Parts: sequence; C-alpha cells; structure tokens
Amino acid sequence: MTFRKDASYDTGRARSSSGGRGGLVAGGGVGTVVLVGLYLLLGGNPSDLGSLLGQGGQGGQDAGDYSLEHCRTIEDANEHDDCRMVATAETIDEVWADQLPAQAGLSYSEPVLHLFRSSVTTGCGAASSSTGPFYCPADQTVYLDVSFFEQLASLGGSAGPLAQMYIEAHEFGHHIQNLEDTLGLSDYRNPGADSNAVKIELQADCYGGVWAHYADDSEEIEAFSEEQLNQAIETAGAVGDDNIQRRSGGSVNPEGFTHGTSQERKEAFLRGYETGTMASCDTLERGVYRS
Repeated sequence: MTFRKDASYDTGRARSSSGGRGGLVAGGGVGTVVLVGLYLLLGGNPSDLGSLLGQGGQGGQDAGDYSLEHCRTIEDANEHDDCRMVATAETIDEVWADQLPAQAGLSYSEPVLHLFRSSVTTGCGAASSSTGPFYCPADQTVYLDVSFFEQLASLGGSAGPLAQMYIEAHEFGHHIQNLEDTLGLSDYRNPGADSNAVKIELQADCYGGVWAHYADDSEEIEAFSEEQLNQAIETAGAVGDDNIQRRSGGSVNPEGFTHGTSQERKEAFLRGYETGTMASCDTLERGVYRS
C-alpha cells in the first residue's frame, strides 16, 4: 500500500480520453522518449516528429472508451496505476502550493492532468502512446498514457508505485519551470552533456525529489520503504541518455545528451529528496531561491 487507508482524493482531478487510429509515429516506443518528450515540452508540434525522427506516420490501435470511473476510493488508487496518478497529483499540488511561494516567491497554479490511451490531441499537437509522458506548456497540461509504465521494465526501470509517482512528479516539475519562466531555455536542437536541455531535465528530476521529500510519511502517503525508494532511483537511472543510447543499439554519445546520464538523474532525484530545497536543484545557477 502507498496511500494511507484514511486518505482521500478528488477523482475529478484528472481528465481522461482514448484516441482512435491516427497515432503520432510508428515504432517510437520508449527509445524515442528522450527526443520526443523534450520536443513536446518546448511546445513543438508532435505532427512534425515523423520527419524529425525519419519515420513515417502510422495509426495507433483503437483503445476503445477509456474513463476514470473505476477510480472511486483510495483503495483504487493503491491498486490501479491510473487512479494512483490522480491521487498523486493532489499530493504534488499540495507540496508545491506550499513550497513554491516559500522557496521561490511564486504562486502555484495547478496544471491539468490528462490520462489517455492510444492517442490524444493537445495544445502542442497530436500525440500517441509512443510519445511517453510529457508536459505541454501551451495548455499547461501533464499528459500520461498509463501504458508507459508497462514499458519501463524494458529500460531497466520499475513499475513500482513510487517509481510511477516519480515520473509524474518529474512532469509536474516542468510545470514548475514553466511558472518560473525557465522552461523555454531548453533547446533540444543544441544537445550535449552541458546543454540547457540537460540542465532543465535534471532540475525536473530534482523537483520530483523535492516532492518526494515532503510526501514521504505525510498525512496522505505512508513512509516509503527502502525497496520503493530504490525502485524510484532505478527508474531515474533507466531513462538516462547513456542507458537509452546503449539499449537502442548505439554507443554512448555525450554530444547527443538531452536528459543527463543515468548517474546524474539518480543524483538529481536524491538531492531533491534528501534536502527538500529548490536551491539544491538550481542547475541553471540562477541563485533566486530562498532556501
């Protein structure tokens, strides 16, 4: 169990939808998440990604009707991935509603959470399940296809509860950057180990750790077990540029990095988790945080 038995959540916090045929690109899978996720968070049009990746368009499978009607109780949030994402969003909102004003002097506004299957139309264009989780600044929405969690094992990650929650908290971290007016500094066309793209992603990992710092053993969430924490750390490492490049059959090329190495991503999450401070996440070296 992750959420306490006496916890509650607003089942209306998230939107849900399922797309028919007409997905983004074929054969994308989690191997393209690095490029695709960054492109989308910059407000790029997903319909342009076919040519960008050198792939032809192909329709996705029809997901049928998808709703969150089964997300009724906190037990549902402990049992079902999508219900867990809805309940987690509320805990992320609570943390940043307190910490963003206290640490950065900014007001927090909640992003929309949209859970989907197959494909979805966004303020950044049309996307499919091959895209992976992403944040679209144009409509200030976090988009999650819950099937992504089933694919994490292929990268060496975990589908454990805290690992899933870390991924969602990372995407909310991009929303925090949007509120800070720094998200646009990321430029996927100029990648590299020291690029702003990497700095933005590592900061979002660290912000995910900040959420975990305050959520651990809170009123809503039970204390994290060592196993759960290790699963989250492993998942942060699984989506490192070096790991994805190796698993895609290529050699490690730091000049192509957009998200940071596995070790850097682990360290960023842990730094936020251990300190709970935005100052510890200041990869852009802005020096504007109060703690």
